[in-house]
Amino acid sequence: MKRISLFFLVTGFLIWGCKQQHKPVAIDAYNYQIVKHDTFQQAAVSSAHPLASEVGRYILEQGGTAMDAAIAVQYALAVVYPNAGNIGGGGFMVVHTKEGESYTIDFREKAPGSAHRDMYLDSLGNADLTKSQDGHLASGVPGSVAGMELAHQKFGTMEFAKLIQPAIDLAEKGFAITEREAKGLNRYRKDFIKYNTQTPAFVKEQGWKANDTLIQTDLANTLKRIQKDGAKGFYEGETARLIVEEMKRGGGIITEQDLKNYIAQERIPIVFDYKGYEIITMGLPSSGGLVIQQMMEMIKPYPLKEYGFQSKEAVNLMVEIERRAYADRTEYMGDPDFVDVPVAKLLDTTYIRSRMNDFVPLKPSKSEHIKAGLGKEKEETTHFSIIDQYGNMVSLTTTINGNYGSRVVVGGAGFLLNNEMDDFSAKPGVPNKFGLLGTEANSIAPGKRMLSAMSPTIVKKDGKPYAVIGTPGGSTIITSVFQTLLNILEFDMPAYDAVNKPKFHHQWMPDLIHVEKSFDPELRKELEAIGYVVKERANIGRTEVLLIRNGVIEAVGDNRGDDSVAGL
Repeated sequence: MKRISLFFLVTGFLIWGCKQQHKPVAIDAYNYQIVKHDTFQQAAVSSAHPLASEVGRYILEQGGTAMDAAIAVQYALAVVYPNAGNIGGGGFMVVHTKEGESYTIDFREKAPGSAHRDMYLDSLGNADLTKSQDGHLASGVPGSVAGMELAHQKFGTMEFAKLIQPAIDLAEKGFAITEREAKGLNRYRKDFIKYNTQTPAFVKEQGWKANDTLIQTDLANTLKRIQKDGAKGFYEGETARLIVEEMKRGGGIITEQDLKNYIAQERIPIVFDYKGYEIITMGLPSSGGLVIQQMMEMIKPYPLKEYGFQSKEAVNLMVEIERRAYADRTEYMGDPDFVDVPVAKLLDTTYIRSRMNDFVPLKPSKSEHIKAGLGKEKEETTHFSIIDQYGNMVSLTTTINGNYGSRVVVGGAGFLLNNEMDDFSAKPGVPNKFGLLGTEANSIAPGKRMLSAMSPTIVKKDGKPYAVIGTPGGSTIITSVFQTLLNILEFDMPAYDAVNKPKFHHQWMPDLIHVEKSFDPELRKELEAIGYVVKERANIGRTEVLLIRNGVIEAVGDNRGDDSVAGL
């Protein structure tokens, strides 16, 4: 088994290790390695950053559960992966316990109390998407801290102060950034200056380079307040005051009352069967679970394995399924606390199968002719997957929406705020930054959660843990999880191939197939020859997969980023 060299001992780890009567484990924040693929016998973590994965491994080694490790990894990512890891955003957590119970936690952001349906329209009634994507007004009320507190209250076995300590140490003592992180910070330097009222730690006069040390003192102090007072240390008191002052300086609308009123909540998980596999995923306000179930049910009658991986026939079928499911997503889905979403009808097997009645093999449909069947995201999200030695599994996807969110860092608090308000429909029929359309179901309202595509997913086989899957990628999240599931369940791929084989994406509108650069050029020509419009784009997602076969956990961190695995 590959292991990362460990010797940089931070105080929090030393005290923790001694109290638990375990040999202290050191995390080298300056000479760590990125491990893309490994196998483990007991437990594993796959996340977007090697230091976060190492934090998760350390928690597991101390006897913590997958849920304990998830909390620690979430906070660590807020430090070491600032372009998507966060305490200023939100997300979804899917948990399956060793007792066989499934749970989901919704800590999606909410619209502030003074938000309103037409807040991003100009005087002529046109949508001004710069306001929903850039700067203070783009931010919804953050949910991540409340989500982690609810997770700890329900599942935590270790003291919360110990779970957040690694993140505090990494923020306070600093860590060496990767080349990819250096490029990202330099690329967004102008935005950090433009949208901030105080210069954040992310701005360096001479520019960043690989192995530079990033120290985030303000963030460390914010994390210490959370460590001391729990969620109240974020939604009330000093941190809340700093957030509200930042809003006032920059023209945002989040208030002290908005923060104090935020609540994370449990939701009923989406659970369904696919050819003997039990798939557990997230329900609304994530559209991911509903759409994945629809697509898996649509594809079930077809001999996909006989068609072959990324054959013309297989891609044609999958694209037409994606087209129809995304049409339903656009028309019907929104926050179930505000909108009466016809979930039972959307998931009715007869209805789902009927969506393919007009499918003709190797003949593209036209999205303008495909309507919702009942009658009606830049991509800086991050995901991590954890399996522990006890049989618990966690799949958690979290986001601040765009790369570095709104690019607004809360002055004196050191963390980035999201730009999730763009995930609402600013105006029916106007696409957001991911090209996703929306209707009244996803219009803005005070306290409402914006519709999401995040799709954290867990799979069981014969009643036992089998796989944990998830990815970032805005509107491409759902199709990436869909393809990864089929790569494993239909094409019997090893986890490494299931993650790293080329991805493609169709979302109803715009009516084209997005493909990665590594997509087979001959297949692209075949698809274009039968009438599809195919467009090359940057990488699709960064999928984190843990797959158990023959009693061994195969852990994979996507080659598309600095993703890394660790385990026992």
